[in-house]
Amino acid sequence: MKTGDVAHAASPGSTPRSTGEGVRRPSPRRSAWRQRLNRWDVRFSPYVYISPFFLLFLVVGMFPLVYTAVVSVYDWDLIGGKGEFVGLQNYRDVLDNPYFWKSAVNTLSIFVLSSGPQIVIALGLAGLLDTTLRGATLWRMGVLLPFVVAPVAVGIIFGSLFGDRYGLINEALGWLGIPGVAWHTDRLASHLAIATMVNWRWTGYNALILLAAMQAVPRDLYDAASMDGANRFRQFTSITVPGIKPAVIFVVITSTIGGLQIFAEPRMFDSTLAQNGGSDRQFSTMTMLVYDFGWHLRNLGRASATAWLLFLLIIVIALVNYFLSRRFGALAHVRHHGRKQR
Repeated sequence: MKTGDVAHAASPGSTPRSTGEGVRRPSPRRSAWRQRLNRWDVRFSPYVYISPFFLLFLVVGMFPLVYTAVVSVYDWDLIGGKGEFVGLQNYRDVLDNPYFWKSAVNTLSIFVLSSGPQIVIALGLAGLLDTTLRGATLWRMGVLLPFVVAPVAVGIIFGSLFGDRYGLINEALGWLGIPGVAWHTDRLASHLAIATMVNWRWTGYNALILLAAMQAVPRDLYDAASMDGANRFRQFTSITVPGIKPAVIFVVITSTIGGLQIFAEPRMFDSTLAQNGGSDRQFSTMTMLVYDFGWHLRNLGRASATAWLLFLLIIVIALVNYFLSRRFGALAHVRHHGRKQR
């Protein structure tokens, strides 16, 4: 080998250098465009994925709400259609109607008698279902059965149970020497009967929501609490309830919305021909008043005004429940950490 050829020979341990010839590199403009697309994908893709829900909500939720607000400021007849603009006159007429205030009080009374016990019983049921039970799936399906029963069937069943003359409950009270209760004519008794119907139908549904949240609580916390000597009730109040606070708030808000919009149960419980909530409207609700204004009196303007007043009432009570739930949750959290520091 010549001396000149040795200079161009590669040593055994060396690697050949790439000259860059024949390798296509993306242009700076194309590379910048791809980076921009990637940023847009990361930023806007989540909104595109959840957009079907919001589009559906705009069609079936927001549009009827806005349209009802428009109807409420017109003299709108069910048959004649849109009339002249009356402003807030429909709201004044509704507020001056004595049945509105009676229906509002009835709605709040049934709501208090149903939502509070419903959430407490749902918490207890969820706590029992969270333990090791035989046939746990069967029990969980069992608590959901009342939810799938049609409201008409629920009304017929409980109408027979709470019958004034031949009801099963009054028969049982008679065997005990207690006079029967006028479930349909007494105002408070009718509220208790309707609240029982609501609790029977919705407690299991809320219990499964709370159960799903309970199963997400770390089990290590319960093992540590057991080693510290805490019993089941102490673990439930100090670990489970604070750990499922978001689910409890969700159940409280949904129960508030559903409890204030109650319609099927009191209407099916009514045995009169008019079905306006009893002979003296002793258990008439605000949704029943909306139905009465719209379909019996054919005044869609007053019906829409009543619906909007109910909507504002739901917002106020839902916000109160939300802040109270957060307040109690914060106090429980502070007490729990205070006990741990001791």
